[in-house]
Amino acid sequence: MKKIVHVIIGLNVGGAELMLKRLVLHSQQVGQFQHEVISLTELGLIGADLQAQGIPVHVLGMNSAFSLVQTYFKLSQLLKKLAPDVVQTWMYHADFLGGLAAKRQGIKKIIWGIRTTDVTQGGSRLTVGLRKICAKLSYSVPTDIVCAAHVSKDVHIKIGYDASKMHVIPNGFELDKLVATEEDRNKIRQEFNIPRDAIVIGSVGRFNVVKNQKFFVEVARELVKIDPNLIFMLVGRDNTINNNELMGWLSKYHLINSFRLLGQRDDIPHCLKAMDIFCLHSKTEGFPNVLGEAMAVGTLVTSLDVGDAKYLLNNKKFIAQDKMKILSILEDILSSIKDFSEVIIENRERVLKEFPLSRIVILYEEIYLKGM
Repeated sequence: MKKIVHVIIGLNVGGAELMLKRLVLHSQQVGQFQHEVISLTELGLIGADLQAQGIPVHVLGMNSAFSLVQTYFKLSQLLKKLAPDVVQTWMYHADFLGGLAAKRQGIKKIIWGIRTTDVTQGGSRLTVGLRKICAKLSYSVPTDIVCAAHVSKDVHIKIGYDASKMHVIPNGFELDKLVATEEDRNKIRQEFNIPRDAIVIGSVGRFNVVKNQKFFVEVARELVKIDPNLIFMLVGRDNTINNNELMGWLSKYHLINSFRLLGQRDDIPHCLKAMDIFCLHSKTEGFPNVLGEAMAVGTLVTSLDVGDAKYLLNNKKFIAQDKMKILSILEDILSSIKDFSEVIIENRERVLKEFPLSRIVILYEEIYLKGM
C-alpha cells in the first residue's frame, strides 16, 4: 500500500481544506493508498474531523513568518520519520516548505497544489512573493503540479511556472450530501422571516474583500428599484448584523429590511435551496465550489466571469463581465423566473455527470501512480 502524506498551511474550513478531506476519506476507503496529513499551523475543524475518522493528523504549530525556518526543520524530520511514497502539498506556503522538505529527504514524488488565480487581490505581500519563488522552484522541486482550475493553470504558466508539469483536476462534489428538499427550503425561510412567495437572491462566502460583498449590495440597491419585495441572502463567516462595515453599506442604501444575514452555517445545501437565484460575485476565484453546489441542489445560478465559473456552468448566458451585465441577467430572470426550469435541470445534470467526487479521486490517484 502506497503512503501519501499531505502538507497544508492549516485545517480550518475552506475550499482547499474541504477538498483535501474529501479526497483523503474517499481514497482511503478504496484501500490502495494510506493517507496522513500535516498541518503547518493548527488542527482546525477539518483536522479534528479527519482524526475522528481515523486519519493521522500531525500539527506543527507555526504561528508567524518568523517560525518558517523552525517549521521547515520540524517538517523535514517528520517526513523522514513517516517515509511516504508521495508528498502532496496544498497552496503556496505548503508547496514551498513541503516541497523543499520532501526534496531534502529524497522523496521522489512531490505533487504541488495550486488553488488560486489572482493572489494580488486580497493576498499578502508575503504570499505574492512566495508565488514568485515557487515559480522558479517549480522546475526542480515538484514532479507534478495540480491546478484546481484551467484559469489558474494559465495564469501560473504566464508568471513562470513549469508548464510541462501542470495538470488540471477540478474539485469534486459529494453529490449524496448535496440534497435539499422543499421542507428544508421552507424551514430556512421561516427561520429568517422570508415570505414563501418572495424571490430570494443569495450568495455564500466569508466576508472578505475578495468575495466582494459590496458588489452584491450595490446590485441589490438597483434591483429593489424594480421590485422592492426582493429578498437578498448572505451566508458565510462574518456576514452578520455584528459586522459594522456590512451594516453600514445596508444602512446607507436603505437595504437593512431587504437583507437576511445568516453568518456561518453547516447546512449550506439547505441555504442554497432557500434561494431562487444564486449569484457568485467574487473578484477572483479558482474553481468556485459553491457555484457547483448551487447547481447540484437545483438553484438557478449566475456568476461574474471569474476563475473556472464559465467552465463549470458551461452556459455563457449566465456569465457576466461587470455589474451592468449581471444586472441585465438578473432583470431578465426576474421578468420570467418560471421559464428557467430546463436550465436548472441542465445545470444539475452537468454537475452529476462531470464532477462527481469518485471521478476526481481517480484522477488524483492516477498521478500518485504515474512513474512509480
